[in-house]
Amino acid sequence: MPKPRRARRALTAGALLIALLASPAFAQDDAPISDPLPDPTPSRHGLVLTEFATLPKSESVPPPTDSRLKRWARINHLGEVPDRSRRLYVPDLNGKLHLLDRTGASHEYLDTAAAVGPDFWSHQGLGSGLGSVAFHPAFARNGTFYTVHTEGRDALTAKTPDLPAPANGRLHSVITEWVADDPSADSFSGTRRDVLRLGFQNVYHNIQEIAFNPNARPWSRDYGLLYVAVGDGAAGAGGTVPQDLTVPQGKILRIDPSGTNSASGRYGVPRTNPFAGQEGVLGEIYAYGLRNPHRISWDTGGRHRMFAGNIGEHRVDSVYEVRAGDNFGWSNREGPFAYRKASNPTCGVFPLPEDDALNGYTYPVAAIDHKPSAERPCADSGTALIGGFVHRGRQIPELYGKYVYAEGVSGRLLYSDARDMRRGEPLATAYQLQLFDAATGAAVTMRELAGHNRVDLRFGTDRRGALYVLSKANGKVWKVTDAITSR
Repeated sequence: MPKPRRARRALTAGALLIALLASPAFAQDDAPISDPLPDPTPSRHGLVLTEFATLPKSESVPPPTDSRLKRWARINHLGEVPDRSRRLYVPDLNGKLHLLDRTGASHEYLDTAAAVGPDFWSHQGLGSGLGSVAFHPAFARNGTFYTVHTEGRDALTAKTPDLPAPANGRLHSVITEWVADDPSADSFSGTRRDVLRLGFQNVYHNIQEIAFNPNARPWSRDYGLLYVAVGDGAAGAGGTVPQDLTVPQGKILRIDPSGTNSASGRYGVPRTNPFAGQEGVLGEIYAYGLRNPHRISWDTGGRHRMFAGNIGEHRVDSVYEVRAGDNFGWSNREGPFAYRKASNPTCGVFPLPEDDALNGYTYPVAAIDHKPSAERPCADSGTALIGGFVHRGRQIPELYGKYVYAEGVSGRLLYSDARDMRRGEPLATAYQLQLFDAATGAAVTMRELAGHNRVDLRFGTDRRGALYVLSKANGKVWKVTDAITSR
């Protein structure tokens, strides 16, 4: 296979080593780093959360055996329909797409599980089901939007993935195009077609999110191109899948859903993609070397940078600035550290080698670490970084220019200043936000608001930049309506 073109290197080994040597957690020998990153710094700022909506209770079919899937409603995201109606949309992994009006009242817009039929799969895998929705920026005129859902059962033998997939895979992720007869209607009626089908070896880490760049205008080359955040299919730490440019798993893809020059003819491969036209390499790939790119977003201010929140294996979750051709290093790197599967009984991370610059990896601009148990260091730590947004709303000036993200299981809200999230520089400081309940004025935690220790927090934003917080535990949506700063 020919060697692909490299993106511009954003971080030299020397710069990274200087940054890590400044931290007491850095191990100068070849031993695992016991505590890779400092805990988040308590912020002087607190957010006031106002309850906005409660989504209908939903269940997977058949009922799941994994307690983590037994939620009130597996609501996964919130966004605004781009048609000036101010309607908000919320997908539920169990299959239904809901619309919310300005008051928070909800109604069902589309039941994807019913439309797909018995092959719809939502009862195994934390991200399975109706995972993500992306409305075309011209939806008001063309009525077009896209969803991604998972399929199993007969689909695994009756339908063939469009790009290379593992043999005997356990799940398909499918991007579907829907065209509404009336874009202003409150329930969907129209047509649909499959755009892209990918196969995965496990029920975890499939397609996590699809999105259009909100900064792209009709005259720009990025307009109408769909970004696809693809997990590694739980291919296993130490595997080569995320580094293999002949397969789509562990990558961010970029496709033109209105094009036809792909192998299947159902979508296009943009000629501006970094590997387009290279023999033996998937032209759909935009960036690679990721384990579980759970969320992607773009800063609508500043330099309009793209960010990806990636869930790591055992120690480090990261936020990356994404540029065309980037290689984020998994599974040779976990965040800004070396990762070794072999001879690593602690599942820890290690210092970078002195010749690291030769690899051309791109390292994160912010990160948090996991705190595994001493008795079971390789067990799931029960934590996961949920990527969010750079806040550009004017109502909460304390958040302006801050990238807001979270540890989703416990519901800790975090932020890093976007000005400090610079490639080639030390990691931006992670700050933990205080929370206040608008109804009582009292300090509160997301666990208290969600009524459960497992919050399963997700984010959303509208076109004015307002920030919303969602919990699968009780199906509620809160809007950030104010901020309090302590002295």
